[in-house]
Amino acid sequence: MSVDWYAIQSKSNKEDALYTQLIAQNIEVYYPQLRVKPVNPRAHKIKAYFPGYMFVHVDLQAVGMSMLQWTPFSRGMVSFDQEPAAVPEDLIQAIRARVEQVNQQGGEVFDGLQKGDGVSITQGPFAGYEAIFDIRLSGSERVRVLIRLLNERLVPLELRAGQFKQQKKAKS
Repeated sequence: MSVDWYAIQSKSNKEDALYTQLIAQNIEVYYPQLRVKPVNPRAHKIKAYFPGYMFVHVDLQAVGMSMLQWTPFSRGMVSFDQEPAAVPEDLIQAIRARVEQVNQQGGEVFDGLQKGDGVSITQGPFAGYEAIFDIRLSGSERVRVLIRLLNERLVPLELRAGQFKQQKKAKS
């Protein structure tokens, strides 16, 4: 009996439904999700860290791969040469730690930010300064903002999630 982690792919926008199906079948599932602060208050406040994917902790010999392949809302296991790819336990733990860290820092705070939006820096050496959102950097937790310093020049500054907040937009 070898219990390992495997990645399973959901049908488009059906991660929650697949998660519910797997839990109902008594399968241990890890579905990493980030809190977000969307501009629209009716928008989702949680999003998948890996959209379309989650992890199952199973003994494939006991459960059977076909059961996971044919679970409603599933597109099947992530496989290479028709062989399901096991995900190392230490990688799952690293993902858990990273997701927990981002969520403890307030989640992914720059979801919905547009180039030119105002932000307030809340942590670090520039706490208290106002800046202008420029771009989201590679990876999901860093951005570049432009900060106006003494000489009135805009200077680029890299920040991570939790170090700034979006300023309220004026209603027109």
